[in-house]
Amino acid sequence: MFKFLVISSVCVAAALAAGSFPGGRFLEQPKPELCAQRKIHETFKGLGYYFSWKEPATQGEEHDWLGGRNWCRQRCMDLVSLRDPAKNEYVKNKIVEGKQKYIWTSGRACDFEGCEREDLQPARVNGWFWTANFERLPPTSDRTNNDWSEGGGIGLPQPDNREVIQQGGPNDENCLAILNNFYNDGVHWHDVACHHLKPWVCEDSEPLLKWVKYNNPQLAL
Repeated sequence: MFKFLVISSVCVAAALAAGSFPGGRFLEQPKPELCAQRKIHETFKGLGYYFSWKEPATQGEEHDWLGGRNWCRQRCMDLVSLRDPAKNEYVKNKIVEGKQKYIWTSGRACDFEGCEREDLQPARVNGWFWTANFERLPPTSDRTNNDWSEGGGIGLPQPDNREVIQQGGPNDENCLAILNNFYNDGVHWHDVACHHLKPWVCEDSEPLLKWVKYNNPQLAL
């Protein structure tokens, strides 16, 4: 069973701060009209899910990590967080069924102001969290409570920060994707530089749905 801890408000506040993302990009707020019209392909454990490749409007479309997350958030959803083995297997099966090479999740290494905290160090071991619900992943050294691949592009267990090792930076692999046997290693988690373009999976965000409903009681969500 995967185990997580709620990440501190310091890192959360930093992660949501305006200007925290390259190019001055923002983490967007939900749009009530899009929330009310959001497409749900399937439900699992009470939450609705959107698979970008299943919808004609987004089939073949890819975004970087922030772009995918904002697409979901505009619709009162967020990138999927793989908080337990059942959900992890559910999403992985959908990727295989859809013949997708990879997808974004909400996972990210804490790389914002405030992430220098001692208990988050080293950040690539202790600093991973699900941004959608602010839960920390177990240390990457704990191989029983996660689904990191044991292989990758340079033959090292994930996360390996391969682009920095091979190219000397500047793009740390700070975002968590699921890759579908991309390196003949099965369907598992990989760290990937956040600027790469990928399909995405959204899941209903209960906090965003509640916030929009509170401020727009006339909407049917």
